[in-house]
Amino acid sequence: MPFVCSALKRKDYDGSSKSIELQKRVRQWWFVSTDGKVCVNVRYGAKLIELAKGKTAVEVASADDLIKTLEIIKSAVEAGELDSQIAQASGAVRAGFGK
Repeated sequence: MPFVCSALKRKDYDGSSKSIELQKRVRQWWFVSTDGKVCVNVRYGAKLIELAKGKTAVEVASADDLIKTLEIIKSAVEAGELDSQIAQASGAVRAGFGK
């Protein structure tokens, strides 16, 4: 899994705040299919969003297509087209906290 450094502000014992850097694990949200195309998952937290019946990933051929596809997904989310899928994933995430 890849790691990324993130800066956090923490209060010291005397009340002063200081910035520290920590390594944080970032889950991979893409994978390469058997035919060499890049597939991108859309997630809400740890839950996959189902974009179509039984489909949780978008397959693209190149980096240029990936950028266009991410822009389309962003506009669909902003337009509310994925609200029901996000609500379903949100309920599943919330249910996990009640255990």
